Amino acid sequence: MADFQFNVAKGRIAELARRVDGGDPANSRLLVVAINRGAATDATMRDYDTLAALLGDAAVAEVTNTGYARLTRTAAQVTVTVDNSGDVQNVSIGTLSFGSISAGTAWTDIVVCYIPDGVTPGADSTAIPLTNHTFAVTPDGTSVTATENASGFFGAS
Repeated sequence: MADFQFNVAKGRIAELARRVDGGDPANSRLLVVAINRGAATDATMRDYDTLAALLGDAAVAEVTNTGYARLTRTAAQVTVTVDNSGDVQNVSIGTLSFGSISAGTAWTDIVVCYIPDGVTPGADSTAIPLTNHTFAVTPDGTSVTATENASGFFGAS
C-alpha cells in the first residue's frame, strides 16, 4: 500500500483509477515513475499538485539509469474492486516490471500518477500525483520488479 497520498488526490484515487479502468476518457492512464529522493520529506512532497512540480524540487529526481522507462497502466491493467466485508475499495495495477536496468542511480520511491489528458504518455504538467511508495533498489543490470500486496497498490476506506 501507499506510504502517502498526495494532497491533491486525497479522496479521489479510487475514482480516478475507476475512470482509467472504465476508459473514461478513452486514453486516460496511470503513470508509474521511479525517483531518487534526496532530502525531500513526505510533508513537502505531498503538497505538489503535478508531476512537473514534484520533479521540479531540487531534492527529487527521476532516475536516469540505462534501460529505465516510465510505465503506463491502461484500462486492461487497472482493477478497482469493492470489498464489502472489509469496507474498502482496492485499486490494483499489477506487477510492475521495468526490465533490465543498468547500474547508476539508486531508486528510493515509486510515484503513481493519473494522466487525464488522453495523451500518451501525457505531459508532466497535467499528470496528477496520487501515491508515493518507498521502493529502495540499487539497479545492477538485472530486471527490476515491484509487486503490489494482495490488496493492490491502494485501498480507500
